[in-house]
Amino acid sequence: MLSLKAKIREKVGKGLKELRKNKVLPAVLYGPEIKNLSLEVDEKEFEEVYGEAGESSLISLEVGENPPKKWQVLIHQTARDPLKGKFLHVDFYHPSSRKEVEAEIPLVFEGEPLAVKDLGGTLVKEIQVVEVKGLAQNLPREIKVDVGGLKTFEDRISIGDLKIPEGIKILRESDEMVANVAPPVEEEEEEVVAEEAEKEKEEKAEEEEKPAEEGKREEIKKEKTEK
Repeated sequence: MLSLKAKIREKVGKGLKELRKNKVLPAVLYGPEIKNLSLEVDEKEFEEVYGEAGESSLISLEVGENPPKKWQVLIHQTARDPLKGKFLHVDFYHPSSRKEVEAEIPLVFEGEPLAVKDLGGTLVKEIQVVEVKGLAQNLPREIKVDVGGLKTFEDRISIGDLKIPEGIKILRESDEMVANVAPPVEEEEEEVVAEEAEKEKEEKAEEEEKPAEEGKREEIKKEKTEK
């Protein structure tokens, strides 16, 4: 299990800006069996752990020293700078060892479909993230999807085909499609689609011009009447 060191945070409010300037992230630890703790963690160390654990794997959070208090936590929520993308704050959640939690797990597609390699099709990923429910200690970092078995354009991979750890339930219908291979679009079909799109564009332009032309005719008629 990955581990991350943390310290009790004393600074709040304007002091947070100084922390971030010194490459230190403000954080909070909470959960059903723990009172909220204000913490601070090294920015670089957190980025490394987050890159491996994501938000669905438990990590060991070591708070204090001599000896540190260890908590098994999830990186529950993060805040980033909208422009620079840097982390601004992180929430650590200590889940109950007896109560199930919900989490989003990314799907990782592996292999090359024969329908793509031999038939020139295109792999279509209908779902790339699934929400699951289970004990925190059983949550996977990712769910791998082997697409090598997609041999024809009729083949498909559904939620029910995914291999997940015991005790984990995906919160989707088992027949929902995860991936399939779409057949290649023929050149003639592409030309027809392009022609139809161009025709629709011209018709739309004509419709937009009609009100303007009618308005001009009304103005000319009005001028003649006034004369």
